[in-house]
Amino acid sequence: MHQEKYPILEFDPIRRAVIEPSELFQAIDIPEYCVVCFFKDIVEKVAQSSGAKVIFEDKGVYGSNPFYRFQHNGHQVVFFHPFVGAPLAAAFLEIAIALGSRKIIVCGSAGVLDRTIPVGGFIVTSAAIRDEGVSYHYLPPGREIETHLKVIGAITSTLDEHKETYRVAKSWTTDGLFRETAGKIALRKEEGCITVEMEAAALLAVARFRGVDLGYILTGGDDVSGTEWDQRQEMSRIPTRERMFWLSVEACLKL
Repeated sequence: MHQEKYPILEFDPIRRAVIEPSELFQAIDIPEYCVVCFFKDIVEKVAQSSGAKVIFEDKGVYGSNPFYRFQHNGHQVVFFHPFVGAPLAAAFLEIAIALGSRKIIVCGSAGVLDRTIPVGGFIVTSAAIRDEGVSYHYLPPGREIETHLKVIGAITSTLDEHKETYRVAKSWTTDGLFRETAGKIALRKEEGCITVEMEAAALLAVARFRGVDLGYILTGGDDVSGTEWDQRQEMSRIPTRERMFWLSVEACLKL
């Protein structure tokens, strides 16, 4: 290793870290199919309604976070809530991979950079702009990371089968929730981003580094496309979020 001008550029390609997930979390009888759901209310609702069993529980200063398993169409699927923000979400993804999951679909919400995207509209992430920190610990410095085409295909074919309307486009991943400035928004829109969130680039990078399949489906939330923030809270999003969860399960089983 040698020192770069900025620490974020000092990528180390060595495979083994001092704290290695596969050594800290021993593989268990966990499904290879995994849904990472950012909607905690939906995770809890599905866990209760499906009779899902807790197969792993991580406990930390943030409290307890259970991983659930249930059966869908003859297949076992694990699902969990990854909390919010790239560092913690990436850590929980690492745990899931170390335990044995290999085919992963992430579902969550995002701010929209295009106001024509309705509240609850579906967006399939084709690539994520790496404007966060986590991905730089997993991959060499770069502007964006792409989703593998076969994973995009699994998601879009599922949405097509259910006659859902959606768009496939880039997302802007940022750590700076309160630093989404008009200038940065304009730059991201110019390079094709139609959503902004806090985790996609990081989770895609972890998956690439660990050699597992991972795809992303988002639903339109607040509007940050203009000079004023529009929260767009007039509609209940619970039905959309629950539908997205089950669509994610179906897409996951196609991987």
